[in-house]
Amino acid sequence: MLVEPRILQVDAQQAAVIGIVVPRAGIHKVMAPGVAELMTAIAAQGIAPAGPIFSHHRTMDPNFFNFEIGVPVQTPVAPVGRVQMGQLPAATIARTIYRGGYEGLGPAWAEFEVWIKAAGRFPAASLWECYVSGPESGPDPSQWQTELNRPLYDLASAP
Repeated sequence: MLVEPRILQVDAQQAAVIGIVVPRAGIHKVMAPGVAELMTAIAAQGIAPAGPIFSHHRTMDPNFFNFEIGVPVQTPVAPVGRVQMGQLPAATIARTIYRGGYEGLGPAWAEFEVWIKAAGRFPAASLWECYVSGPESGPDPSQWQTELNRPLYDLASAP
């Protein structure tokens, strides 16, 4: 289930990130360990998250996920292991909230893409998901919330 999408302008947001490239079928094997590594690294530096964990997909490929696992931070993190400083970009985006289990994210993105195109907008190559609430917040997946964010081309520069 999607909350009514909207288009808005967002500022760049600094984040601690881990870059990952993995075959699509392997994403479930890298997410939890990546999140644990990221959170351990920032905690060791006394840095608290400034928002929910996210995955920032830099490009869309049918065979591989090329993405960053990240968390917003107010204080820059010193690079350690795979953890580096990064950022979510400033952009005009389409945003919605998906409510449900993670297995429904694919259909939710497809529905969202239909809305973006019906609104006469052109999605850019990247996207990000912010995991607002998930299994850590309770066992009922219908209560989980994932924020879907899709940068949009300016109409003048759309392909």
